[in-house]
Amino acid sequence: MGCTFEIRDGVAQLQLDDGKVNVMSTSMLNAISEGLKQAAAAKMPALLTGRPGIFSAGFDMGTFARGIDPSREMVQAGIDLILQILSQPYPVMTMCTGHAFPMGAFLMLSADIRFGLDGDFRIGMNETAININMPDFALALAEERLTPAGRAGIPTARLFSPREAQSAGYLDHVGTEEEMQDALSATLSGFGKLNLEYFASAKKRLNEKLIRKVRGVGLPSATQI
Repeated sequence: MGCTFEIRDGVAQLQLDDGKVNVMSTSMLNAISEGLKQAAAAKMPALLTGRPGIFSAGFDMGTFARGIDPSREMVQAGIDLILQILSQPYPVMTMCTGHAFPMGAFLMLSADIRFGLDGDFRIGMNETAININMPDFALALAEERLTPAGRAGIPTARLFSPREAQSAGYLDHVGTEEEMQDALSATLSGFGKLNLEYFASAKKRLNEKLIRKVRGVGLPSATQI
C-alpha cells in the first residue's frame, strides 16, 4: 500500500499507509501528487491523513543510500509536491495521526489547514540529528509558517509534542480523534460558504512569495543530500 484515494463526505481523502512508517519515497510522493490532481479535477477539498501513530517519517533513507541520482529525483518530487499543495486552487488539509518528521512536516506546513491528534507523538525537523544539512526549500517553509519558537528549534533538531507543535506553527488544531473529526466537519461546513474562486485568488496571492522562494532555491546541492 502507499496512498489511496477516495471521495467521501464531500472531501477527497488521501490515506497514507505503506504498512510501516509512511516514508516519502519517490513513488509515494508521486502517488500523493496524483491524488491531489484528482481532487482538483473534482473541484473538491483534499485531506491528507496518515495511519494510526504515524503521519510520515519523512524522506526514504533507503533512497538516499542508493546514491545521488535517485536521491535528487526523490527530493525534487518532494519540492514539486510542496509547490503543488501551495498552488492547489481548492483547500488542502492534513490530519497528523502521529509522528511527523521532516518531509511529513514539510507537507503539513504547505497545507491550508492542519489537524493533529494529541498523544505521545513527536513532530518537527530533525535533519541536523540525522546527518542531513537543512535544505533551503525547507527553511523557506519554516520562515513563512513557523513561529519564532518553532524556527529556533530547527538547528537543535527539536521535536515537539502535538500541543507544542500547535504553538510552534506546525498544527492549527489539536485534540482527540473525536474532537478532530468535529473540527474537520466544521471546517468542511465552512468551505461550503466560501466563494472558491475568491479562495483560489487569495491563496495564490498569499503564497506567491513563498512559491517563488521555494522555486528559486531549487534542489539542494550534492553536499546537502
